[in-house]
Amino acid sequence: MPLVTPLSPEHDPETKELAAFFNETLGFCPNSVLTMQRRPAISKAFINLNKAVMANEGRVTSALKRMIAWVSSNATGCRYCQAHAIRAAERYGAEQEQLDNIWEYRTHPAFSEAERAALDFSLAASQVPNAVDDSIKKRLHQYWDEGEIVEMLGVISLFGYLNRWNDSMATTLEDDAIHSGNQFLGKHGFEVGKHQ
Repeated sequence: MPLVTPLSPEHDPETKELAAFFNETLGFCPNSVLTMQRRPAISKAFINLNKAVMANEGRVTSALKRMIAWVSSNATGCRYCQAHAIRAAERYGAEQEQLDNIWEYRTHPAFSEAERAALDFSLAASQVPNAVDDSIKKRLHQYWDEGEIVEMLGVISLFGYLNRWNDSMATTLEDDAIHSGNQFLGKHGFEVGKHQ
């Protein structure tokens, strides 16, 4: 049972209008946003930040951004965000082989060295204490420009917020996200956990 019950999608018309963004991303408005709208300024600010972070300004694709989100959420243990990130990666065209082998991104041939550098950055930046070091920096700059690195860290930081929000709230995981979690993460023990 969640810490705070999500409100109806109809509760705040401005949040509802902004949340249409998630219909493309996930196919539904997430329960996290429906909880945030108890304070509409938070839900609106979050949605606008999400839209800005997920906008594509360089070569960091929508699919890669969602895989970065998954690695970050996996590092922190948030099952809610893991399921959402892998679902969004699928919806944004991540290759099937990448989705099926996301756990092995470091060694699986479906991932390029540039993608590995981005995903290693996500893992290092999501750890406490932070593990971004000169080696990570050098690898990132080998493949990505500074604007693209900012985009990646925007995703990692956004999911740092979401990981804490959803794990603390025990936000109920939506059926479609559970399906994606089971499909792509199930072979490695994905479970809904407290997000029931």
